[in-house]
Amino acid sequence: MIERRVVVAYSVGLHARPAALFVKAAAAQPVPVTIGKDGSDPVDARSILSVIGLAAKAGEEVVLRAEGPQAGQALDALADVLATDHDA
Repeated sequence: MIERRVVVAYSVGLHARPAALFVKAAAAQPVPVTIGKDGSDPVDARSILSVIGLAAKAGEEVVLRAEGPQAGQALDALADVLATDHDA
């Protein structure tokens, strides 16, 4: 299992539109990915309701995890999505 810690760069946090962009990117990955915050259970990164339910705010750190032969590449791609405020 590979893990990446990423700070949410979206000024509105991981809510609505940013969550939809993240979930779309997660669904395109060749391996399953989970996302979570310290102190909470990780959730499926392909589930919009689960991702919004994390209530990750701007500046908060989230933990991405994946397993499989392309896990590192998948996490790199998703970390880039979270670390860039596309609305800025």
